[in-house]
Amino acid sequence: MKSKLLLYSLFLLAPAVNAQTEVANYIPGATVEGVTYFLPKTAIRIIVEAEKEVYTPGIFHNYANLYLRINNIPSESYTRWRIKSIKMDTYGVPDPQKAYNIKLQKRTIAPLVGLSSEGILLSVNTEGSEECLPDVPQNIAPAKKPNPRDYMNQDMLSTGSNAKTAELVADEIYDIRESRNALIKGEADNMPKDGAQLKLMLDQLQTQEDALLQLFKGTNDVSTEYFTITLTPDEAIEKMVLFRISQKLGIVNNDDLSGEPVYISLKNLNTTPTAVIDDKVEKKKKKMEKGLYYNVPGKANIKIFNNNTTFCEGEYPFAQFGETEILSNVLFDKDATTKVTFYQSTGAIEQITDGAE
Repeated sequence: MKSKLLLYSLFLLAPAVNAQTEVANYIPGATVEGVTYFLPKTAIRIIVEAEKEVYTPGIFHNYANLYLRINNIPSESYTRWRIKSIKMDTYGVPDPQKAYNIKLQKRTIAPLVGLSSEGILLSVNTEGSEECLPDVPQNIAPAKKPNPRDYMNQDMLSTGSNAKTAELVADEIYDIRESRNALIKGEADNMPKDGAQLKLMLDQLQTQEDALLQLFKGTNDVSTEYFTITLTPDEAIEKMVLFRISQKLGIVNNDDLSGEPVYISLKNLNTTPTAVIDDKVEKKKKKMEKGLYYNVPGKANIKIFNNNTTFCEGEYPFAQFGETEILSNVLFDKDATTKVTFYQSTGAIEQITDGAE
């Protein structure tokens, strides 16, 4: 939720010729009249979509070739993880090194200051909007499979021999296939009345066959899980292990050598001009030190990859690679109605307008 703070001077009726709104560095723990705000750092949220496959052998896997001519059936269970996709977004977090306080002098009109729920400056003298990251998707559980016992007759369930039961189940599977072929060819004793009924009957036969085949071929339970990683780098990253993925254990910490590494690189594209020392500019800047602080972000190239694949890559505005500038306090004096909105993820000016327009 965005919070709005409207501060009124106690001396609105008195003349204000040179009175100004003062913005000062905030000292944590100090009590200062006015509005404390933060400029943001740019943080990165990474969402890893990983697929988990769990294989369980069928109880009759040893008879799959004998009765159904199915070869290469795994005899042992296993778990396999793989990365399906990686997505990233940037967002703003308060920069504790860039905390300021709008402190009111007497006989001034205080601005309407819009802050995020974390105290990041969003707007002055107008409505600002808090940026929201997309929701993290919900995990997807394995699809429910039919229970083979629901399709086994009494003879199958009562035999005391696995070999005999496997033979009876295989015979039932062949009967199901013959019934399906008869329906498709129009040769069944009880043909359906229409296409919808035919489809229903074929679907039921397929469900029965799939259920019984599980006893030979086993089951593959596939689920999808989402993992979130956040980081707020202060400098460029050449090639850092972001996390690791193990085929058996899934996503593991970056120091867990059981998994293969996935890397992140963060390159400063140096889009902000290099500061040039000029005495006139420095004198002018000192006079503006009581203005409203904002960020001029740089730009970063972010890439997430492993030894074989680049999962995602993009260029993003990045507060840490930019500069901090000041809006003159003259813009917010009594006779001024300047409206400003800021990007929450970078602290940059989104829009600035004269309220008189």
